Amino acid sequence: MKARKRKAQPSQTQQGDRSKTGYLKTGYLKTGCSKTGYLKTRHLRTWWQAHKPLGWAQLTHRKMRLLVAITGVAFANILIFTQLGLKDMLFDGVTLVPDHLEGDLFLTSAYAPNIDLGDFPKIYLYQANAVEGVRSASPLYIGFSNWVNPEELEQSEESNAPEEFQLFPNSVKILAFNPRQPVIAIEAVNQQLDRLSAPSAVLYDRLGQEKLGPVVEQFQASGIVSTLMSNQRVYVVGLFDLGSTLFDNGHIVMSDWSYTQWFGKEVLEKVSVGCLTLEPGADLERVRSRLRSTLPPSIKILDQAELSVAEQAFRASLPNGKVLNFGAAMGFVVGIVIVYQVLYTDVSEHLPEYATLKAMGYADRTLLAVVLQEALILAVLGFIPGYAASYGVYQLLVMLTRVPLTMKTTVAVQVFGLTLVMCVISGAIAMNKLRAADPADVF
Repeated sequence: MKARKRKAQPSQTQQGDRSKTGYLKTGYLKTGCSKTGYLKTRHLRTWWQAHKPLGWAQLTHRKMRLLVAITGVAFANILIFTQLGLKDMLFDGVTLVPDHLEGDLFLTSAYAPNIDLGDFPKIYLYQANAVEGVRSASPLYIGFSNWVNPEELEQSEESNAPEEFQLFPNSVKILAFNPRQPVIAIEAVNQQLDRLSAPSAVLYDRLGQEKLGPVVEQFQASGIVSTLMSNQRVYVVGLFDLGSTLFDNGHIVMSDWSYTQWFGKEVLEKVSVGCLTLEPGADLERVRSRLRSTLPPSIKILDQAELSVAEQAFRASLPNGKVLNFGAAMGFVVGIVIVYQVLYTDVSEHLPEYATLKAMGYADRTLLAVVLQEALILAVLGFIPGYAASYGVYQLLVMLTRVPLTMKTTVAVQVFGLTLVMCVISGAIAMNKLRAADPADVF
């Protein structure tokens, strides 16, 4: 009877290899990856565990605390973004009119703080028109008038209230000029210049504040809207887009002849802005030099960019801008306090470990770099949600105020820089605790 051959048993090495192979096979089957992809993933995880920054490991050790810290930094970012956004509303809005004027050079009164609050004699505009290199010189008249919501006017007429009764009027800015000498670089305005020849006819800014009334809706329904402006009848015969600001509820455009019906004929002898168009090929600086030698020092000669800067400088000198700057500074301080609390707590909890490292010969500079690393990580992680939330806040402000506001790259870069500085300052303060760590005291 033949003896059966015993099946050779696998060696321990072979068993280990099979076990390893089975483990790998199970792993990549569970993850749904290919064998090669699974091995690459494991390799990356192993590499990250060996090379991840110590600051990241410290922060992610307590995930809930990290989440609170990121929320705090994001909140500080939202505060700063909001304040700077309101400041942009304040400063960018005041350049709506200068940015939409037609011309190469502009004349204003040197004694006026801005174009809304001053004028100069019209005779200087005639003198400028005679200067070599100037093709045309056109006047712009800027004024303000009370505006009655047409809905309220209809209600008062139904109740037989007197027409001149002030029904909670709101102020609008008037832009008046000679339709044969247009000075507004808005296509919708220039396409409707012929409509301004009618008595008391105006073009209405469809981006005006809602409190001025449903003028746009009524105009689209009937083609004309009647209301009161400083107790006189006015008729909206067209629409255009310009925008409101924190200072101006809206704009209307009218002819200079209609302008005299509200303010008298003598008002045309004073010009708010003189818009000069130069001859083709004329050198702007040479023409400006000739104008300076012709006109008195009481007349400022500015290009469009300088005119906008002058308007912004005037608004910046008012308390409004200073208040918004103070609000942004408060957001900065709040962020410093929040990040400092997180870093100080982290350093305090790991003080024995830091002291051990110091006892092993690590220099203070190396350990301080870990705290600074944590601060920078918090700055980046907190900025991302803060930026996203602030974008939503900007859209909400636009919807509520109807004042144009966009997230500018310059503002985002500025806030990110402030966030980095904020977190670095917090880290520098928290370093004092680490610098004072003595291995002998801890052990």
